Amino acid sequence: MLSEKLIAHCKAEGWWFDTAIEAYRQPLLELGLTPDTDFMRFFLHVEDCPTFRGRGVEMFQVGWFLTYSSYEDTIEAAHDMGLPEAYMPLDDFQSEHGFFYNRNTGEVLELEAGPLLEGFLQGSVKPQWPDFNTFLEWYFEVS
Repeated sequence: MLSEKLIAHCKAEGWWFDTAIEAYRQPLLELGLTPDTDFMRFFLHVEDCPTFRGRGVEMFQVGWFLTYSSYEDTIEAAHDMGLPEAYMPLDDFQSEHGFFYNRNTGEVLELEAGPLLEGFLQGSVKPQWPDFNTFLEWYFEVS
């Protein structure tokens, strides 16, 4: 469940919508996501622009990108790098750095091309955040 402090932060920024953004529901479900995840709740209720900015990097509003862009190509590119099918990109991996959400476990992984990516593919690098809410609190610097 998204934390109250994260929701309060999103409301203070003017990003929170009490009513779900229905245009995004079906595209998110078609990715194999379940409705009761933090990931779904966030992307159905939080929107600023097509991207969010935190920690000096942009993150997709995944619902928007699924509906109005070619997010599926971004997923395919991540899998072409060797990432397992469960991993979904949260950004476009510009500068060979990016965040990836595991739709099976809810964990979030930060990777860079090179040793960190190789380490992950070899099993020595694990996701840095145990769940999407924890990642979002870190990303938006919510205290």
